[in-house]
Amino acid sequence: MQTSPAVTRQAPRPTPPTDAGPATPSRSGGRFGLPTATALVMGNIIGGGIFMIPAAVAPFGTVSLVAFAVLTVGAIALALVFGQLARRNPRTGGPYVYAREAFGDFAGFISAWSYWITTWVSNAALAVAAVGYLDVLVPVQHSTVVTIAAALTVQWLPALANLAGTRYVGAVQLVSTVLKFIPLALVAVGGLGFFDPKNLGPFDASGQGVVGGMTAAAAILLFSYLGVESAAMSAGKVRDPERNVGRASVLGTAGAALVYLLGTLAVFGTVAHDELVHSSAPFSDAVNAMFGGSWGGTVIAVAALISMTGALNGWTLLAAQAPYAAAKDGLFPAAFAKEKRGVPVLGVVVSVALASVLTVLNFASGAKGAFDALVLITTFTATVPYLLSTAAQLYWLVRGGREVAGARLVRDAVLGLGAFGFSLWLVAGAGYAAVYQGVLFLFAGILVFVWMSGRRKD
Repeated sequence: MQTSPAVTRQAPRPTPPTDAGPATPSRSGGRFGLPTATALVMGNIIGGGIFMIPAAVAPFGTVSLVAFAVLTVGAIALALVFGQLARRNPRTGGPYVYAREAFGDFAGFISAWSYWITTWVSNAALAVAAVGYLDVLVPVQHSTVVTIAAALTVQWLPALANLAGTRYVGAVQLVSTVLKFIPLALVAVGGLGFFDPKNLGPFDASGQGVVGGMTAAAAILLFSYLGVESAAMSAGKVRDPERNVGRASVLGTAGAALVYLLGTLAVFGTVAHDELVHSSAPFSDAVNAMFGGSWGGTVIAVAALISMTGALNGWTLLAAQAPYAAAKDGLFPAAFAKEKRGVPVLGVVVSVALASVLTVLNFASGAKGAFDALVLITTFTATVPYLLSTAAQLYWLVRGGREVAGARLVRDAVLGLGAFGFSLWLVAGAGYAAVYQGVLFLFAGILVFVWMSGRRKD
């Protein structure tokens, strides 16, 4: 086991699996099958953002649909790369495992640290957003105390499902994905029957030109696909991970993309463009336009709550997996590697606790500006593991470790480069401020790496 960042300049030795339990198919009922792994990917990609996306990209016109299509291709390329990497090393930890195997301990730690930041800060953001939708059904925002209690409840219920064991995590994820997929699919497909081309508005509504408008829309849409790595992160909990991680990544990403694209198209065609630009609840407006009345807000609020609860359930699991994998290799405190009922308990508890502190800070101290800044930082930190993973895939192709040649080598190289370019585009879309602040936040973890490396024995 290497103990110095200098290994990044050497040819690292393949790291043997250290998961608790086999990486090959298991008879254990606590492991996820393909349907649950696919639901994990789709559920984590489709959080609460879908309910605002049509209004967010409406100012750019229907050129944003083209941006959606381009991004979908990039996201699926990334999913395919994760599938190939999982076949090489089907351990829990996904991007962390791939970065460490290819480039050494320091790259692996940066990947794990970056991903961990992303998960617990994103969980806080999801809880805050969920309270907004809950207020439509049950008024909770009349009191700061009640609001905080509601937000913490939304966070800790999925955490309790995680602590109950992977069997319950999978069940909640599968059910919540189905429940949120149905109303979204009904709006997406049903809206096509009420589609009126007159509502679409101009192709280039922003006046920036096709390329400029598409790029601007893409900057908003880019982060809709975060979560494509979900199956790879939990590979050690997936049955037959060499096959199912890649399949789940592609199926989940494609399914989420279909819902996103059809849903946005349906809203574009049912709500007049001038109204959509100023809409605060585009899916609700679409339902009201299709069926009349004002009950759309209630329906969408329920769907949004189910969607966010499912996303919190999945992201809580992932929040524990990155420090778990790093702890197994001595790069995080050993306590993060201890499991109970197949779940890294400390990782779940600490991650939810940190998210809870951030949530309370947001509501109690009026530090919304600081909270929003941290959420923006996660748009950068989430892409660091993507870049390192795709770089790892290209590294193994260059070294010939996968023993591929001819057309297959060209195919995998193009796929790897495309996924790397997509990941780099994600970083660019985060914006200068987020990248600058994100780098500072990321490098703060170096102190943890120094401490853990210094205490390890050769």
